[in-house]
Amino acid sequence: MVGCVSIFVHMFCSACDGLCDKICDEKVIDSVDAAQSLKGCTVVKGNLQINIRRGQNIVSELESFMGLIQTVTGYVRIRHSQTLGSLSFLKSLRYINGEDLMDDMYAFHAVDNQHLQFLWDWTQHNLTIRAGKLFFRSNPKLCMSEIRKMWQRTGITEKFEEDDFRNNGDRASCESKILRFKSNSTMSNRIKVTWQRYRPPDYRDLISFILYYKEAAYQNITEFDGQDGCGSNSWNMVDVDLPQEKNSDPGVLLSPLKPWTQYAIYVKAITLVAEDRHILGAKSEVVYIRTSPSEPSMPLDVRTYSNSSTNLVVRWSPPASPNGNHTYYLVRWQQQAEDRELYQHNYCSKELKIPVRIAATGLTEMEEDLKPTKPDVGGGDKGPCCPCPKSVGDLEAEAADASYRKVFENFLHNSIFTPRPPDRRRRDLFGVANRTIHRGVTTYPNATSPDLWANATEAELADREYDFVEWAVSERELQISGLQPFTVYRIDIHACNQQVKRCSAAEFVFSRTKPAEKADDIPGPVIWTGEDDSVFLRWPEPSSPNALILMYEIKFRLEKHECVSRQLYREQHGARLSNLGPGNYSARVRATSLAGNGSWTESISFYVVQAQRYENSLYIMIFVPMVAVLIICLLATFTIINRKKNSDRLGNGVLYASVNPEYFSAAEMYIPDEWEVLREKITMNRELGQGSFGMVYEGVAKGVVKDEPETCVAIKTVNESASMRERIEFLNEASVMKEFNCHHVVRLLGVVSQGQPTLVIMELMTKGDLKSHLRSLRSYSLNLPPLKKIIQMAGEIADGMSYLNANKFVHRDLAARNCMVADDYTVKIGDFGMTRDIYETDYYRKGGKGLLPVRWMSPESLKDGVFTTTSDVWSFGVVLWEIATLAEQPYQGMSNEQVLRFVMDGGLLDKPDNCPDMLFELMRMCWQYNPKMRPSFLEIINSIKEELEPPFREMSFFYSEENKLPDTEELDMEVENMKNVPLGPAASSRPPIPCPPTRASGQVESNGPEAVAQVLLRPAFNDSPPYAHMNGVRKKERAMPLPQSSAC
Repeated sequence: MVGCVSIFVHMFCSACDGLCDKICDEKVIDSVDAAQSLKGCTVVKGNLQINIRRGQNIVSELESFMGLIQTVTGYVRIRHSQTLGSLSFLKSLRYINGEDLMDDMYAFHAVDNQHLQFLWDWTQHNLTIRAGKLFFRSNPKLCMSEIRKMWQRTGITEKFEEDDFRNNGDRASCESKILRFKSNSTMSNRIKVTWQRYRPPDYRDLISFILYYKEAAYQNITEFDGQDGCGSNSWNMVDVDLPQEKNSDPGVLLSPLKPWTQYAIYVKAITLVAEDRHILGAKSEVVYIRTSPSEPSMPLDVRTYSNSSTNLVVRWSPPASPNGNHTYYLVRWQQQAEDRELYQHNYCSKELKIPVRIAATGLTEMEEDLKPTKPDVGGGDKGPCCPCPKSVGDLEAEAADASYRKVFENFLHNSIFTPRPPDRRRRDLFGVANRTIHRGVTTYPNATSPDLWANATEAELADREYDFVEWAVSERELQISGLQPFTVYRIDIHACNQQVKRCSAAEFVFSRTKPAEKADDIPGPVIWTGEDDSVFLRWPEPSSPNALILMYEIKFRLEKHECVSRQLYREQHGARLSNLGPGNYSARVRATSLAGNGSWTESISFYVVQAQRYENSLYIMIFVPMVAVLIICLLATFTIINRKKNSDRLGNGVLYASVNPEYFSAAEMYIPDEWEVLREKITMNRELGQGSFGMVYEGVAKGVVKDEPETCVAIKTVNESASMRERIEFLNEASVMKEFNCHHVVRLLGVVSQGQPTLVIMELMTKGDLKSHLRSLRSYSLNLPPLKKIIQMAGEIADGMSYLNANKFVHRDLAARNCMVADDYTVKIGDFGMTRDIYETDYYRKGGKGLLPVRWMSPESLKDGVFTTTSDVWSFGVVLWEIATLAEQPYQGMSNEQVLRFVMDGGLLDKPDNCPDMLFELMRMCWQYNPKMRPSFLEIINSIKEELEPPFREMSFFYSEENKLPDTEELDMEVENMKNVPLGPAASSRPPIPCPPTRASGQVESNGPEAVAQVLLRPAFNDSPPYAHMNGVRKKERAMPLPQSSAC
């Protein structure tokens, strides 16, 4: 068609006056589901009938579905709706056109609504009935005054006749007296109100008062908002008894309330209802009272960036709860010392990479969330977009960001777990903001002066603390000036309320300034002094470097380089170039800081003269080897002559030596003691499994536990083909268990060393090892055990390990396979490797050494061969991961070599599926790369002790009197000090700390000299179990024995 016919117009869009109309057909609303079909409707074409007989909390739902209806073209009929208390859910209804009338007369029809007591708030609601009139019948709680208001406000021209509505309101107190509030007093979290005493004609009719209150952002609330006939009510109610004295006014204290929040409050008098009397009541009007202000909540979304080497810009969002009108912000910042490790390492070593730090740059990243989303204007169907490959710069930025997060996490854990010296100043971050409020910069003389710390040691520089500087601002942005280049600052933001003079806790962030361009340049000339074939170069340090200087580089003739560490420079204030040949030289020096390399100095020239000592050196090189050879020949001749004399004493016959392969040292012999049990008292019933030395049986032992005639036990045996040495090793390793007496460590009950086969009697753990037990749970449920049960397991394992730690033992192989589960599901530390071959695939042989459980080992154990209590804590974190995954293999999909490299490079296990955050946070605490930052087992138990079952308090080592916290000196001990300690259990000189006696065992403790003597009978170092040579421990700390696997 070329154009439209004249009676039509071209299709076009025009703006609606308010919401565009959505027209819906008439509907009978008998449930909430039926009301859902009217969601978004503004015009009901036809009649609207409401007949809801049942339901709870339906007012809010009806309002969400029917709250936009503005016009009903027919009539509105409400009948038998027992759940409705008011019609406020039709908050937008403005017109009832009456095109179709009920009984050809009524546009609004309300019959038999037992709880309807309020129509609309006519001060805020307008309704026009264009045709027809009203009909009300059998609404016992609807007062005549409500009907009269609707008649007058809806534009009905006929005269109102009360006789037509007499059967409404017969159960309501329509003639209510107005109660007036007399006083109120407010605090930040409470309101106290009193009102006048109500005196009905008969005082006995007054029962009590009910005060209603709720939060009200606006002063437009009626007492019927959020109420229905089924008891649903958005108001909070408080019953108030009558005062004891007749002349005192009733009142009530409302708490706890929110600070600086407006509350709507009204009160009703509760009176007796008599059938022969008209009901008289009393209630107040709705009043609005606001609580007093208080300190705000913390600011949100603190972001920083650096726009120069001396400036940091910090921005933040206002607090979620300002709790007042007069909010300002207190900004406090403090310079942070660099990591202690940066001062200790020698970065001239080729094994160490120079650390990378980046400044807080990138304003675009801060404003990225504020940019509007770009609309998709392409149209049409589109497939998924491919991600753009990351550039080298993006990858470096991500690596730097990850490094910074690690530094931040290190700071947090150092603050929590590192013991501080008693004389070190402590500060209360929250209290500082609430004690003093400074309206401006607070300066501290010499706070950043380099001269004050010029002669400080490396430890003093690493532990140096800087003072806080404060500034109060009203805006949500601050540029902090006068900072040091390329330095980390901690910035605290407090939201404060001027009215109450209090501030919130701090939301803090760490940020680094940009590096200064020439801050790392060496300021003065390089000076040299010559001595024979060496030259000593001296130069000054940069006065204000970017963070700190890591090393110096010297470049001299033929592009040769010499590296000078920071430690060496602080000792010599220069460097010596040795073994230089005679001739002319030129040299340049530059510094390297955390920000990178500085500029080279100007070249200096020097001359090395010819040395005059080469003739003497030649003589020395000739004659010294000759003298050494002569001495060796004389010693060999003397040895031969001496042996000849000794052989002559034995005669001229030939002497044949016979070597017995079963010979072993008397020091390794097992000596029976009070743990010996007669073989006749042992009965073996059934096999439990194969161990590394032999089969393990379940059986019965007589008299091994005090007051128990017979005890179910686990019996460990040695294979018939085992050699005498293997039998002795079996008994000696069992002897270690004699020293342990703790409920959460599997107990040794006796030894049968006389006769064959050799037996070791252990406490019976009917559920087997924890790894098998966890895997058995997979067939019963797809979900993890409850968090409380997992925490209980963790607490029991940590208690057993804390006992071993208190007795100076290092386990070295803590894993789920080496934890045992008792019949009551108590988890205990197992017998330390005596049944380890059944899980041989969990071990890995590294470089020809013994088998290593690399998937459970800490980075320092893999790298340096150091095994300490902190490495046991790392393994404990892996055990928690095994519990959370029902005994999956750690680092699945990776070979043992890959695991070794992954862990040493800082890799961690991923969070298991459905793992609770609390449990994963505990794992991450145990997996701190720095061993010092890991919590001790006692600290782990202390953090979860509230979640443990009551029997734990009775049976655990943690709550026993013998549990004493270790000294601060032990907690601060360096790993280097652990390497020069004897490796065997004989390093311990004090007896172990016993736990309280367990319920299941009355065995007599053996901590006397004889028991200690058994511990001293350990194999020599050369016969130690696998990777025993790697056991670097603390002073007086013993390593748990790891027996030789049959696969070795």
